[in-house]
Amino acid sequence: MEVLGIDIGGTGIKGAIVDIETGALKTERFKYATPKGGNIDDVSAVVNTLIKDIGWKNDQPIGFGFPSVIKNGVCHTATNISKNWIGVDLNEAFSKSTGNDQIYCLNDADAAGIAEVTYNPEGVADGTTIFLTIGTGIGSAVFKNGLLLTNTELGLLKYKGDLLERYASNKVRKDLNLDYPEWTLRLNEVLQHIEKVLSPELLILGGGISKRMHLFEAYLDTKCPIKKSKYENRAGIIGAASAAYKAFS
Repeated sequence: MEVLGIDIGGTGIKGAIVDIETGALKTERFKYATPKGGNIDDVSAVVNTLIKDIGWKNDQPIGFGFPSVIKNGVCHTATNISKNWIGVDLNEAFSKSTGNDQIYCLNDADAAGIAEVTYNPEGVADGTTIFLTIGTGIGSAVFKNGLLLTNTELGLLKYKGDLLERYASNKVRKDLNLDYPEWTLRLNEVLQHIEKVLSPELLILGGGISKRMHLFEAYLDTKCPIKKSKYENRAGIIGAASAAYKAFS
């Protein structure tokens, strides 16, 4: 079984067809820039371009990872996209814009975490596993013995008078021109803070930064083990496809 997975982020919209049995991508990963402002019409237009370019048929499921708290399909927050998405039923909106009635949307970090615990044997710990996507912001997916606690948004926790993701995201590293040792000092503070709050057995780092983990792994300092995401920035696509398959099977 193959399903199209789409990962909508603050800077990029990515998609590929996924083999649901193995989690492997069956096509190249298509990527387009997220339109400036991230408003509904512009994002929908890019999504339609992706679907057309990849050759996906309208009678087959599509899974969307979306940067928002999502409850019963409805967008409740908008950190790195337009505030106009708040209150929108994402399943209905994308069904209308794509002409496809088999749409399933979930939080983008939850989607990425699902890829790890579903297809990576090392992605599940006995106890609590925390998956963090570190990119424009810091997204999170929290699992207890493989079961997902949805919409955790640990990157929005208050920290030093601001938010965790405004202290140690990859965007912050770039904006402040920090080298990896300097930035990892900040990241360690965030990871140690999360450890104190949730006492995880395993931390997994994903998102755009994960493919460069070899540049900062030696500077990481936590009590629990840290692993790199097996699927790096493909995880959101894979997990979104997997979630859609489960929703419509």
